[in-house]
Amino acid sequence: MTLDIDRFNYNWIGGQKVQLPETLDVRNPADSSVVGRVPNAGADETAQAVDAAHSAFGTWSRMIPVERAQFLHAWADNVLQRKDELAQLLSLEQGKPVSEAAGELAASVEFLRWYAEEGRRVYGEVIPPSRVGQRMLVLRQPVGVVGLITPWNFPAAMVLRKMSPALAAGCTVVLKPAKQTPLIAIALVECLVETGISAGVVNLVTGDAAPISDTLLAHPSVRKISFTGSTEVGKSVMRRAADTVKKLSLELGGNAPAIVFPDADLDQAAAAILDNKFENCGQVCNGINVVYAHQAVADSLVQRLAEGAKRMVVGPGTTPGVQMGPLIDENALNKVASLVSDAVAKGAVVHTGGHRLTAYRGGSFYAPTVLSGVTRAMAIAHEEVFGPVCPVLTFTSEAEVLHSSNDTPYGLAAYVFTRDIGRVYRVAEGLEVGMVAVNGTSLSFPQAPFGGIKESGQGREGGHHGIEDYLETKFVSLTLTEGEEES
Repeated sequence: MTLDIDRFNYNWIGGQKVQLPETLDVRNPADSSVVGRVPNAGADETAQAVDAAHSAFGTWSRMIPVERAQFLHAWADNVLQRKDELAQLLSLEQGKPVSEAAGELAASVEFLRWYAEEGRRVYGEVIPPSRVGQRMLVLRQPVGVVGLITPWNFPAAMVLRKMSPALAAGCTVVLKPAKQTPLIAIALVECLVETGISAGVVNLVTGDAAPISDTLLAHPSVRKISFTGSTEVGKSVMRRAADTVKKLSLELGGNAPAIVFPDADLDQAAAAILDNKFENCGQVCNGINVVYAHQAVADSLVQRLAEGAKRMVVGPGTTPGVQMGPLIDENALNKVASLVSDAVAKGAVVHTGGHRLTAYRGGSFYAPTVLSGVTRAMAIAHEEVFGPVCPVLTFTSEAEVLHSSNDTPYGLAAYVFTRDIGRVYRVAEGLEVGMVAVNGTSLSFPQAPFGGIKESGQGREGGHHGIEDYLETKFVSLTLTEGEEES
């Protein structure tokens, strides 16, 4: 794909394309080449975007849900019509294989479809009164202007997954995509603008995080922030949002275990773990961080994992047949290399990988890696790897592995492989996480709540739970006049 690097060199503010003299380069992590430029917006542009969203809120929030749904369905149609082009764009700036990018877009469109209809099911209540002549009502109303801050690892999915419930609920939006991957966000918003949606309902600003996020957090017209990113930054968002008491949805870091019990189907478990662990080069918030294998099956499982990892085809995401692309940048690569080095120095065994790949000049590639002999004394057992490394630890009992899995400040996801239905319930209920997958690793569905507990965040995306975070509850107590009651 040949891309004009200035094709998406604009922001959307109040229905207008806005260009700025100062820009940021967007680079392909496969070779460090510049694939695009975007405005380096700051506090002033962000404030203008918030004001535009605030002005548009009255009209958009009063629109009947079926009318808002028509815009979401039309947006979905536009995205699907351009899926191939958008997948190429996503791969260029993020690095993942085009096939993965296309899958991300297709799955994300389902969130648009779901919330187009879920917005029509935002129900209120009629409460039995406490006295004659009284009526009690509960209304559900959109919270107002929302600031959406999306990450670089799933730059299309997070835009669509956050914007769809916000718009369906009747909120207006200021979107701030990650500066590493802003091009796909601009392209997706362009697809929405082309539906004829009213000016100011959706606004987009790109640039360095600090001035944009600071403005969103301080502005009194922004009533909710939805952020996906690191726990460290999420804590800062919580502290700063307190000044104006904003609603928050936070999807933060994780340390997801995959637990393989001795009665598990090892072929099934290995295949599922490999698909999850090396998806997006391991850069998945709910991705498996560590594998706990029962000592009776550990050697057999490691062999299967190593054989699968060795077969992985690694290269630039736009190359046909590639299964895994690069890490997002050099810093990410250095972190992965450091964690592997620490583990090896403390006794871990490398079965495959364990080194940087240098075949592609300028790219941040790391070989798919499988480690055994990993212990909880190693940093890799506690820190989020966010890379293509599969560390395997062993355990001997259900109680032991539950304790080890829960001994972390994080609580996003966990994966369990067993054929014992009693164990399924015990372990699923005993794990301190927001999501558990059993004998598989799929967790993101439009109709289901996605999110974590503890320091992995708060709030949910997906299902009816996802739209609730964009609504306020209003109680109305009505006293009828005597004549009205008699009539």
